[in-house]
Amino acid sequence: MKPADPADPASPKLADFLCFAIYSANLAYGRAYKPILEQLGLTYTQYIAIVALWEEDNQTVSGLGEKLFLESNTLTPILKKLEVMGYLHRQRDPTDERQVLVSLTEAGRRLREKGLTMNLVEASGLSPEDFPKMQKGVVTLRDNLIKAARRKA
Repeated sequence: MKPADPADPASPKLADFLCFAIYSANLAYGRAYKPILEQLGLTYTQYIAIVALWEEDNQTVSGLGEKLFLESNTLTPILKKLEVMGYLHRQRDPTDERQVLVSLTEAGRRLREKGLTMNLVEASGLSPEDFPKMQKGVVTLRDNLIKAARRKA
């Protein structure tokens, strides 16, 4: 197979791929959050799990996984680590032993007061009006891709 000619305007460039723009923006967000999260000893995935529990405490592992787009085998080790750190506890649902409920501890709730409600609007360089539009556009893109993948499965 002949290699693509970089001078050919029809030849795709990495910078032209929307998937790469989203992927690299995700990496950039991770780098922006890293110094703040390191102070608390949390990973980004641990952080978003805690944020989801601030939003709705005492939820099932499966429900939390759906919100975070994480499979149970990925989420469970994250929750175990947060439990060891004292930020949440897990227990079997007394009404359905197959389900595990996840709840924040007082220490997990206090993280919000410690400034863990990070907001990188300013760092994004987007105006306060453009930031929610961008977020909504990315969510629409994500949801459309999920629907398309389900149709093909």
